[in-house]
Amino acid sequence: MSAQHDTVISIWAGLWVAGFVIVLSWSVIGAADYPTWVLEALPAIIGFIILAFSRQQFPLTTLCYVLILLHCWVLLVGAHYTYAEVPLFDTVRDLFGQSRNNFDKLGHFMQGFVPAIICREIVIRFDIISSRFFIHFFTVCFCLALSAFYEMLEWWVALLSEEAAEAFLGTQGYVWDTQSDMAWALFGALTAILLLGGYHDAQIKRMPSR
Repeated sequence: MSAQHDTVISIWAGLWVAGFVIVLSWSVIGAADYPTWVLEALPAIIGFIILAFSRQQFPLTTLCYVLILLHCWVLLVGAHYTYAEVPLFDTVRDLFGQSRNNFDKLGHFMQGFVPAIICREIVIRFDIISSRFFIHFFTVCFCLALSAFYEMLEWWVALLSEEAAEAFLGTQGYVWDTQSDMAWALFGALTAILLLGGYHDAQIKRMPSR
């Protein structure tokens, strides 16, 4: 039984890595702007490295791994085209009469949705906070802090590199872009907790105790 389980885990890990590497390779080939590609793809690459080194010592739930991979794909698609020029969302913009390409809003929604699951998993499994209310409160605060840090990072990049700033910021002339980005991250975090909290708890219970 143990050998069969190990085989399943190995296959799953191989599929995860293949899914990441294939999209990463597609993303970098013919990217619209390589300085911007580095800035946008770097979080996904750093996340991959962290997962590779932590998988044996602290394996995550299946839900967590799936969501992280989806988030990486969103980051890599945005890196390939730049967030303001993803073709599918140009089509959505024209179809619904929107004033801008809103792929960046999907990115910021994921910036709240996925970190919320990662955060609550670490907090619960290490028994850092006992109250369910404060687990969720801390998770939302963490996601907002992460979103705020990313907005400051965008600001720093804009100050340091005018050439890459416009593509990286992706404001598209929207004066409330920063506030909107953080609101979407908040919405993502709340959605993750409300929709997946129970399912995530069930998966956590099956994980080895810390």
